[in-house]
Amino acid sequence: MTAVTHNTDLKLILGSGSPRRLELLAQMGVSPFAVRPPDIDEDPHRAELPRDYVKRIASEKAAAVDCADDEVVLCADTTVAIGRRILGKPANAGEAAEFLHALSGRRHKVITAVAVKRGVKIWLRDVQTTVAFKRLSDLEVNWYLSTGDWKGKAGGYGIQGPASAFCPWINGSFHAVMGLPLPETAALLTAAGYPLFGETP
Repeated sequence: MTAVTHNTDLKLILGSGSPRRLELLAQMGVSPFAVRPPDIDEDPHRAELPRDYVKRIASEKAAAVDCADDEVVLCADTTVAIGRRILGKPANAGEAAEFLHALSGRRHKVITAVAVKRGVKIWLRDVQTTVAFKRLSDLEVNWYLSTGDWKGKAGGYGIQGPASAFCPWINGSFHAVMGLPLPETAALLTAAGYPLFGETP
C-alpha cells in the first residue's frame, strides 16, 4: 500500500447509511463531511465465495459514489458466512429466525471489506473474524426477534446489541463484526491521503 500526499482540505464522504459506522468513525474522532449511501445490486453472484462477495460489493459501492476532487469516499460491506453460504440481511423475521437457528451452537465467519476511493483509485482491505454462538433455544430466538434488533443486519444479528448474550467467544476484530474495522480503516484513509490523528501534509 503506497501512501500519497496528505491534504488537510480533503473531505470525507461516508458511502453508507449505517449508524454503527458513523459511531465507529466517531471513535477515531472522524466526522464525515457528508453521507451518500450508494444504491447498487447487492445480490451475490452464482457460486460466489463470501470473501470475494464482500470485497466486490465494497468496491462497487465506492465506485458508485460520486465525489469531487477534494473528497475521499469510504464504503464498507459486511457479511456473515457459514462455510460457503452467505447470510445477508434477512428480508423478514422468518428469515432472521432461519439464520439464527443456522448459527446456533456453531462458529461462523464475519467478513467486512472496506474500500476507500480518491479520484479513480480505490484502496481495499478485508477482515475476517470468527464468532461462536451458543446453542439457542426457541425462547431465546423468539425473544431476540421481538427486539427488532435483527433488522438490516447481516446474518440477522448485531453483536453490539442484545445478541451479545449469544456470543461467548470471538477471534478477531469486534469492530469488524460491527461493520468497520478501525485499524484497517485508518490505514486505508491514511494511504489515500486523508489526515488522521492530527497529521499534517
